Amino acid sequence: MVNKPLLLAWITSIIAMGGSLFFSEYMGFIPCTLCWYQRIMMYPLVIFLGLAFYHNDKNIYKYILPISIIGLITSAYHYALQKIPSMHEFATCSSGVPCSGQYINWFGFVTIPFLAFIAFTIITISMIILWKRK
Repeated sequence: MVNKPLLLAWITSIIAMGGSLFFSEYMGFIPCTLCWYQRIMMYPLVIFLGLAFYHNDKNIYKYILPISIIGLITSAYHYALQKIPSMHEFATCSSGVPCSGQYINWFGFVTIPFLAFIAFTIITISMIILWKRK
């Protein structure tokens, strides 16, 4: 039987990793410091969730939840830096690409950190569902 929350989390992590690589490698967008932190949280999830899906490991939520929650908080903070002007004074990016910069701004609210926030939210909710089913 297919573990749907685990499959959804794994596919989400693959899409998120692919999207970040597309933006940096194909589009030439240079990641800021917070983007790198989000990548550090997302990329291992592709491997961990893939292995968990293959082995139908229903206990993987114990390891994935902390990582996805940290990624969710980081992406929410990054999005706030982009969209709330008064947050610019709290920016952690001191050199290179500014964290408040927006390479994309689809529909006036969809930025790269917003996409990461959605991915981490889907993964976190999937892991909570997996946890509650135990």
